[in-house]
Amino acid sequence: MIRTLVLVTLAVTSSGLAMARDAGSADEFLATTGVREATVPVRELPGWRANPTILLRASRGDVGELAREFPEAEFITVDDPAELAAKATAADVIIGYCTAESMAGATRLVWVQIYSSGAERCLSIEAMRSGKVLLTNMQKMSSPAIGEHAVAMTLSLARGLVQYGKAMPDGAWRRDFIRGPGMYSVSGKTMLVVGLGGIGSATAKRANALGMRVTATRNSSREGPPWVDYVGLADELEELAGDADVVVNALPLTPATRGMFDQEVFGQMKKGAYFINVGRGKTVVTDDLVEALESGHIAGAGLDVTDPEPLPADHPLWQMPNVIITPHVSSSGADRRYHRMLLRENIRRYLAGDALLNVVDPERGY
Repeated sequence: MIRTLVLVTLAVTSSGLAMARDAGSADEFLATTGVREATVPVRELPGWRANPTILLRASRGDVGELAREFPEAEFITVDDPAELAAKATAADVIIGYCTAESMAGATRLVWVQIYSSGAERCLSIEAMRSGKVLLTNMQKMSSPAIGEHAVAMTLSLARGLVQYGKAMPDGAWRRDFIRGPGMYSVSGKTMLVVGLGGIGSATAKRANALGMRVTATRNSSREGPPWVDYVGLADELEELAGDADVVVNALPLTPATRGMFDQEVFGQMKKGAYFINVGRGKTVVTDDLVEALESGHIAGAGLDVTDPEPLPADHPLWQMPNVIITPHVSSSGADRRYHRMLLRENIRRYLAGDALLNVVDPERGY
């Protein structure tokens, strides 16, 4: 039976009407986004009850709508983060917060939903790391926008837009840039996507549409979408990097991926290749990346994330003519419908005692 997503609000507001238009089936939502449901229903978790107290930010405009949509739950809000620890003691569910302070006295807590994809900060908390508290994230909800960002950075480097953009303040008419290694058509070139999850798959799909051959690595299996020519396992990274004209890092941060892109991996990349990072900054050894760029082995880089972050104003990466940096904003402009759908569907599932979507595996870190 197709279950209808609970998206229609009782209030006749512009946002409510927009959500009504967004209404669809749970099956359609899962098929479109690729999110998966957990194997264990929440009714089997210790402390679960069908009429929970849910804590979330008062600043979110949908608090009233959520309360009307889900009258079985009691919604409490936090106006100031200083209130968080005190109010969290009454919460069965916390939405949008994941701090050690909020966890400390939250003895009733069963589930935390975060608005980001990255879960490493949450998993530093013992209750999350041990699996005592269920954690769900927004993985795959912003993947289309981040995939576009990765491809935009690729095109900016391949067409020399980075160099031309940096020459504009001087009014420099630099036709000599066309003789550099970064001025070519991406069609027919090979992109390696490292981390074929939601972001990686969205990036690969867009690169394939531009005529690129796409290869990828993933930790779990060799399975991949039809627009990926070859899917290797994580231990094939260096071999595949040697054949790629563009390497896109779409990895989450886990103990296994921390510092993965180091001197050895950069050294195995094809000379003149580009490196794009829309994953996590700490998966890259920044000094090794700088060295690879300064030596000319890597032709350029597009970085939405860095280590450290924010990147200090005097860091050499800022001044490199073949590097484009954006301040961790690749998810900006994402279609927020899916975020709203996932949040409401997970609340609906929790109240019904069903398995939740986008549950983070503490052992894998994502």
